[in-house]
Amino acid sequence: MKKTAIAVFVSGGGTNLQALIDAAAAGQLESGEIKLVLASNSSAYALQRAARANIPTAVVTPKEPDAEAKIQKLLEDAGIQMIVLAGYMSILSADFTARWENRILNVHPSLIPAFCGKGFYGLRVHEAALARGVKVTGATVHFVNEIPDGGEILLQKAVEVLPGDTPETLQKRVMEQAEWKLLPAAAELVAKKLLNEDN
Repeated sequence: MKKTAIAVFVSGGGTNLQALIDAAAAGQLESGEIKLVLASNSSAYALQRAARANIPTAVVTPKEPDAEAKIQKLLEDAGIQMIVLAGYMSILSADFTARWENRILNVHPSLIPAFCGKGFYGLRVHEAALARGVKVTGATVHFVNEIPDGGEILLQKAVEVLPGDTPETLQKRVMEQAEWKLLPAAAELVAKKLLNEDN
């Protein structure tokens, strides 16, 4: 069966990448196939996860000259049709995102428009949610455009904030209850749509 070729961009541990790999193994990502894992640094543990799953990897650091041109070439060579940002810590340029309009997904650990945009990533998001005293947070999967966390929202899931939560416990709960479920579901939605368009 023909599948949409997916590249997953990573920077760190790769737990969201693992959620995608597991979803593919379980048949929940049936319209897409991860053909490339691209890391922004060579020490990203996500590269080891990719290697274990026999997925080709590449490393392009944001400080390299012509980094985005190198990334584009890697994507073209691998026949990639859509990109999933899974804890990717580099901001992609407007030129790059325009070239991949409605083909780049990102998961963000809050219910956008809360606690999002420039400077809101990783634990900072959960620190801000706790500082504000919100009772409900969650995760959002959205299309990526030139505005950080500004693209069209695809899926959202709410997660309860519990008394005594720390940024770390909240982060873990949001990952387990929302991010790891939403990202594979959204990837399947978009992969299926692209397959239908290509047919």
